[in-house]
Amino acid sequence: MAAIVQELFAGRTETLGDKPKAEISYVVLDAASEIDVRAAALSAIPVFHLGLLRRSITLDERINATTWKVVATFEAPEPQEQDRPEPVVSFDTAGGTQHITQSRRSVGRFGPSASAALGGAIGFDGQNVAGVDITVPVFNLAETHFIPDAVVTAGYQGVLFALTGAVNSAFFRGFQPGECLFLGASGSKRGAERWEITYKFAGQPNRLDLQVGDIGPISKRGWDYLWVQYGDDVDATVKTLIKRPIAVYVEEVYPSAGFAALGIGS
Repeated sequence: MAAIVQELFAGRTETLGDKPKAEISYVVLDAASEIDVRAAALSAIPVFHLGLLRRSITLDERINATTWKVVATFEAPEPQEQDRPEPVVSFDTAGGTQHITQSRRSVGRFGPSASAALGGAIGFDGQNVAGVDITVPVFNLAETHFIPDAVVTAGYQGVLFALTGAVNSAFFRGFQPGECLFLGASGSKRGAERWEITYKFAGQPNRLDLQVGDIGPISKRGWDYLWVQYGDDVDATVKTLIKRPIAVYVEEVYPSAGFAALGIGS
């Protein structure tokens, strides 16, 4: 269960005048760890409050094992922080490479010992199924956002680090859960300017209709890994020892996480 952030009206203070500021308290519920507290707070607490810029978030008190009180401080933005440039988005569909041991279907067999019972196994040499490397659909997406210095804290950089190599657990940028992999982020800043951070993602489609030999239909999330186990058999027609698919496994190799903690929307 994802952590929940709610505003506490008790303890809220606001200062008016030439240098306005505000301190607003929040409670974070159902947080399994401090990492979850930081991620939930950075995601849910707004960057701006009544024209004031969020400068810091303080983990103020641990109420119980899964509940924390945090305090967000807001101050008037500097002139260079008031402009909010639009993000820059780029993509490519150059694809990726995947090693497969099964064809989609066999379209030809030639020679007296050609077997129809291999079930699409590729590169069988009498002992092993070698397979082949192919190009598969991969949608690569990069977004560059310009983010105030006050937001890019060590805690936020830790969130980026923790989410790298995770797939989306909820709908994100048009991708269904399991289809989008966060490849990480890179950022730079000069002086007091905003951070320029590029977020990189890769997408692979979920599949519900895969077939391996006589086994299927098979469901597979985009970034899960599918592998085939082969067993010995005999093709009685050509009296030849062969390998054929006897089992298919779909493995989860990337953790799932909510990308809301990135703070760039869904």
